[in-house]
Amino acid sequence: MDNTRNVVIIGSGCAGLTAAIYSGRANLKPLVIRGREAGGQLTLTTLVENFPGFPKGVQGPDLIELMRQQAEEFGAEFMEGEVTSVDLSRRPFRLETGGDPIETRTLIVASGASAKMLGLESERKLLGHGVSTCATCDGYFFRGKEVAVVGGGDTAAEDALFLTRYANQVNVIHRRDQLRASKIMQDRLRRNAKIKFVWDSVVSDVLDPAKGVVTGIKLRNLKTGEEAVKNCNGLFIGIGHSPNTAIFKGQLEMNETGYLVTHDGSKTNVAGVFAAGDVQDHVYRQAVTAAGSGCMAAMDAEKFLEAGH
Repeated sequence: MDNTRNVVIIGSGCAGLTAAIYSGRANLKPLVIRGREAGGQLTLTTLVENFPGFPKGVQGPDLIELMRQQAEEFGAEFMEGEVTSVDLSRRPFRLETGGDPIETRTLIVASGASAKMLGLESERKLLGHGVSTCATCDGYFFRGKEVAVVGGGDTAAEDALFLTRYANQVNVIHRRDQLRASKIMQDRLRRNAKIKFVWDSVVSDVLDPAKGVVTGIKLRNLKTGEEAVKNCNGLFIGIGHSPNTAIFKGQLEMNETGYLVTHDGSKTNVAGVFAAGDVQDHVYRQAVTAAGSGCMAAMDAEKFLEAGH
């Protein structure tokens, strides 16, 4: 009996679940391995207002749950856990998860990217309640308020500029005395009257988990050691993302920061392996673009199988 799967999808965020819906409708009976961060970054988000079809918005975890139910409706199977290693040099491909090995004719990698965090307990508790890793997702909720952005690179600079559309003041917190962002971005920041800089400083705590919302941040000056509280309503972490691609090193082509390289849609450098969502998109990183690329990956996988591979 052939136990080889037609499609295995690694990851269960917007990209993976959309791929599951499409490959399920194609009667390919996909297996979705949910991963360490089941549901992806939307599960860390509260109200999502920019996903089409929800005029009053939708809670991030609810949107993910609706997608999962839809995928199951079309025959997708879900498996808890994460893939620990892959062998893409053989056919069918072989995946290790800690249990019995899984073999598959096609593989859709939708393992996403994890936002780099500060590592504070208070930051974790307030994620989605004033602490955010996505300015374009959450900036709208801070109209007329004061916010802070942590970071000194282009990510932080772009976040800060975007937030000036809504916030009254945007404080850029950086551990050094000058930014790492490109010169053009630095010039734009300095020309914007809403942006203030806090140099040589790190966020040592986020206030106030007891109230369930961000009321301010505690800053420590790295040169003097002095601590001070800065009142604000939101904290945006702009220190970048790390694509979840470690298990593919040496097998799938990546760019210099570890994102998977795709061509002709969702194809990778290995025939039969496709990539979708934030694992290959370091530019847009939106739920709707992840869903769109998940659709592309499923359709590409279906065509690959129809060609008799």
